[in-house]
Amino acid sequence: MNVNTNALKKLASGVLMASLMMAGAAPTWAANPANPNKVLKTVFPAAETGFDPGYIHDRYSAKINSAIFETLYTYDYLASPAKLVPLTAVDMPQVSADGLTYTIKVKKGIYFADDPVFGGKKRELTAYDYAYSLKRLLDPKLNSPNSWLLDGRIKGLEAWTAMAKKNGKVYENPFEGIQTPDRYTLVLKLNNPDQNFPMLLAHGPAAAVAREVIEKYKDKAGWVMSKPVGTGPYVLSRWTPGSRIILKPNPAYRGFVWNYKANSAEDQAIVSAMQGKKMPQIGTIDVRVIEEAQSRMLSFKKNELDLVEIDGDLVVQALDGDKLKPELVKQGIKLSRILEPSINYHYWNMQDPVVGGFTPEKIALRRAMAMAFSVENMISVLLKGDGAKLHMPIPPGVAGYSPAYKTSTPYSVKAANMLLDRYNYKIGADGWRRTPEGKPLVIELITANTSRGQQQGEFWKKTLDNIHIKLTSKAMPFAEGIKLEKQCKTMFKSSAWIADYPDADNFMQLFYGKNVNVTNNACFKHAEYDRLYEQSQSMPPGPERDLVYRKMTRILEVNMPTMMLYSTYRNALAQPHVIGHKSHPILSTEWMYIDIDTKK
Repeated sequence: MNVNTNALKKLASGVLMASLMMAGAAPTWAANPANPNKVLKTVFPAAETGFDPGYIHDRYSAKINSAIFETLYTYDYLASPAKLVPLTAVDMPQVSADGLTYTIKVKKGIYFADDPVFGGKKRELTAYDYAYSLKRLLDPKLNSPNSWLLDGRIKGLEAWTAMAKKNGKVYENPFEGIQTPDRYTLVLKLNNPDQNFPMLLAHGPAAAVAREVIEKYKDKAGWVMSKPVGTGPYVLSRWTPGSRIILKPNPAYRGFVWNYKANSAEDQAIVSAMQGKKMPQIGTIDVRVIEEAQSRMLSFKKNELDLVEIDGDLVVQALDGDKLKPELVKQGIKLSRILEPSINYHYWNMQDPVVGGFTPEKIALRRAMAMAFSVENMISVLLKGDGAKLHMPIPPGVAGYSPAYKTSTPYSVKAANMLLDRYNYKIGADGWRRTPEGKPLVIELITANTSRGQQQGEFWKKTLDNIHIKLTSKAMPFAEGIKLEKQCKTMFKSSAWIADYPDADNFMQLFYGKNVNVTNNACFKHAEYDRLYEQSQSMPPGPERDLVYRKMTRILEVNMPTMMLYSTYRNALAQPHVIGHKSHPILSTEWMYIDIDTKK
């Protein structure tokens, strides 16, 4: 998941007052156990982009959506490694002997939040809603950035798409790969066996939306970004784009009983405090957007925030190594620290006329920039040591990760200069290199308009100064940078991806040719890489598939569309009155699993 696109903020820029999205008066069939006196105050370091599951793919919008919408499956809150469990599905899928047909039963008696579009009637969740929601991801008119979830996997997609183009209809056309034999049964047929498929159904874009809601509130592009109506524990109560989001309990939500098993001493304390409680307990989720890290920490210290994630300089302020500083322990502050299943990387736009392409001199330019860059120094200086160097596009803790694998790209400024000399990037009288054609060579780095983004730009300038390449940095808001990279309009930029599901496939798809303009920010198309990726789709996790992934990683290193940097630690601080919090490697948010002690 991009960490963490869109034009929505622009669309909403004229809205100077908060949008109020109450989900109607509480009906008599309300069952949500949330306590209105319990308020959780938390923070995002970057703005959300909107709330349509089919469109959004940034981390912060996904956090909100996971509290509003529901997928068929989710993850056990405490299990390690991550364990898939039913959410709205009755049980895990029934899979045919050939691994190609998945039959899923949807639980009865689950209802969408009340909304005027339902005419005052209870609107039950059905298999039809999941079929509709999955088809939206593949709708050729919508061009969903999350189409990669199903594209190439679902049987009959080409025929369905062709029929849609021919008769102008989409959802009414028969689709061999997505069928609903009855109100509560969903049948999904695949082209090839896919070990990861159930995990894809637990990913946010596969959440159920109601067609009536989409038809009523969709914008010109077909998305409903500001009026989310789901079956989850919360509803959107207030939204000031890029500033504040408030969630209130969904009166139609059925609730659940907290019942998870401990995997550690830390877990046991959580189990003792939470076991048997009716969930959710928290009546208001109050999210503020504060981009500057020091401001977030100050708000936490002033008790204006209950939960905050820290990185960079803040880690040094709060931690001694991987432990809380004694003064914070005395205050009752709690730390949840995990190595995220994430990758942070730089990429070059392979379609850019200066840095893109597969000719030897272009590869040499990208390789020289990578060789001049010290990932270790970046981790030490920018992250204050709070990161782990990556050698491949698959992070630790994810199936397919090979701890013995080492990158073939050395750190050597001397060798980088020699490589540029060899491929005729000559140094001019002004001290800067020129292209082999004799034109000025200038690299434009897109950064976030934050202090961290500024530090990143300064770090890269010092790096490229050492090999006589001129760098200019262009700072912009997070969402604008994502929008440009989806259009292949950046030259050089950093990106990050956190696991949507704990398997290497979720990371290797970032460089798959068919995902250009979707998740492939480097706009990289390579026939052999694509062939190997498609081969890996039908392979079970294990040494044979791992070998394929290592071959794919070498292709990336040889052609250098990207340079792997690091995985980060997620350090979450919680106030003493927050009960049961533990960071989960896959779940977008933990809000519905925790509690507030109102007596503290």
